Amino acid sequence: MTHTYSITGMTCTSCQSKVQGLLSKIEGVTNVSINLQKATADIEMTKHISINTFKAALQDYPKYQIEEAENKPVIVAFAEEETKTWLATYKPILLIFAYITTISFIASFQHSTINWMDTMRIFMAGFFLTFSFFKMLDLKGFAESYAMYDVVAKKLNSWGFIYAFIELALGIAYAINFQLFATSIVTIVVMTVSIIGVLQSVFNKRKIKCACLGAVFNLPMSTVTIIEDGMMIGMSVVMIISII
Repeated sequence: MTHTYSITGMTCTSCQSKVQGLLSKIEGVTNVSINLQKATADIEMTKHISINTFKAALQDYPKYQIEEAENKPVIVAFAEEETKTWLATYKPILLIFAYITTISFIASFQHSTINWMDTMRIFMAGFFLTFSFFKMLDLKGFAESYAMYDVVAKKLNSWGFIYAFIELALGIAYAINFQLFATSIVTIVVMTVSIIGVLQSVFNKRKIKCACLGAVFNLPMSTVTIIEDGMMIGMSVVMIISII
């Protein structure tokens, strides 16, 4: 069954992601779809859940108030993120990739030639270190956003916190050229698990926040996220093949 509720207090996609994460953890809830512009939430559940249960889930965040939806539409201000162009939306991640790519080429350029394996290794080090940095700025916010779509984080609340430190460890391992074969294996496993939830969200056209840059930037889940994770998996495979 599906019920519609009105939720006040949400002003951006970060708020939307937080509320979705909190409501999704309630036993019996199978899906939460929030319309930020209308301030409504369509909640699918396996059994009837009282409004008091939903209120209890949001009690630690008093600014978010949930009520049974009325027939009349709820009027709210349009979130700024909704009017952004594709380039403006993904500007942070595009700049990060540009900087890491440039540094990787410069660092691997020796004797008038480019060592492509070093370029990939340095790129992966920069990728994981940078992305883990943004997650560390707000670990709790990242964990809540990540639990919205990751298959492991949905079942294990602490996985979001652990994942940030795994990325940090992978970044350091690639930076110091530590056991590249084992490091690449771990990368493939971790990123493959991560991309499963991303694919499910994108294919189901769920409008939720991507947690790749933690809770700092409001990046929507899209094919860009799939490319990002897929690229890390592909580079890891190339690393393993080159070592064998």
